[in-house]
Amino acid sequence: MTPPLQFGLLAFSSMIAMLDPIATAPLFVDLTKNTPDKRKQIAFRACMAAGVTLLLFAIAGGAIFSFFGITVPAFQIVGGLLLAISSMRHLSGSGGHAEEVAAVDDPSIVPLGIPLIAGAGSISTVMVLSGQARAPMHQAALILSIVICVVLVFITLRAAPVIIAKLGQSGQEILSKVLALLTAVIGVQFIVNGATTVLRDMLKHLG
Repeated sequence: MTPPLQFGLLAFSSMIAMLDPIATAPLFVDLTKNTPDKRKQIAFRACMAAGVTLLLFAIAGGAIFSFFGITVPAFQIVGGLLLAISSMRHLSGSGGHAEEVAAVDDPSIVPLGIPLIAGAGSISTVMVLSGQARAPMHQAALILSIVICVVLVFITLRAAPVIIAKLGQSGQEILSKVLALLTAVIGVQFIVNGATTVLRDMLKHLG
């Protein structure tokens, strides 16, 4: 079994790469350009909404698997495919967070909290990790990783105007691409892990 610390590091790296706060920062500034004095409150509500959503899926992941009769390897493969495809689209420049932005009066919950921060990719990641968290310490490590990542996203959003000014367009693109590449690698690893488990179970059954 994977040690809790190692699992926690995996959960943290997976989540922070999927949440991609650097890519969300310019969208946050754009969505709040008419209310710059309320950016702190909007960022807080957005992160709270995203955090609660991700924690619900982390805690209820096992129950969801049982209710629908889904196996962990199956979700690993599908979740890995989603992560890899999403990342490849982002790397190729054919898709990204910008497509999900909607013009609303209060963007804190939608589209900032959901789906810009807690989107399909991050929820899938949480579900895959939840399925792997068999021991209480692993579940605690996953929950702690989500909390830390959401706090980092909040800090990034609060500092978004300064970050954008310092990095510039090219700097944002480079960091965003690096995170997308890391997410793609994690997605492929999820697929490998799921396929390996399925093949091992098949061989045991045949043997």
